[in-house]
Amino acid sequence: MKVIETKNAPGAIGPYSQGYIANGFVFTSGQIPVDPATGEVPEGISAQTEQSCKNVAALLEAAGSSIEKVIKSTCFLADMGDFAAFNEVYAKYFTGKPARSCVAAKALPKGVLCEIEVIAEA
Repeated sequence: MKVIETKNAPGAIGPYSQGYIANGFVFTSGQIPVDPATGEVPEGISAQTEQSCKNVAALLEAAGSSIEKVIKSTCFLADMGDFAAFNEVYAKYFTGKPARSCVAAKALPKGVLCEIEVIAEA
């Protein structure tokens, strides 16, 4: 197993790693929409989805993979009323249409509106 570490995605805010490479796969921790350069969270579901997708892409790049190699994503929304707007942005990044689960969460870290984690080919 190899730990994924990059400054191009937010650092862990708890006792966990940004991700791992194991057995030919990349497993990322959930990526919330924190801009790694500023530590800021953009406003609105569309901007937050965009930032979460960029953070996922940065982790995959650090692992030698890419968003095109994502097999499975798990998405968390603070409000299922944001589902359509989330999907609109998500579809621009995940063009390969990986398997996906999308669930409502009562609350997400730092009060964000979405979080995305993935499994991809290394």
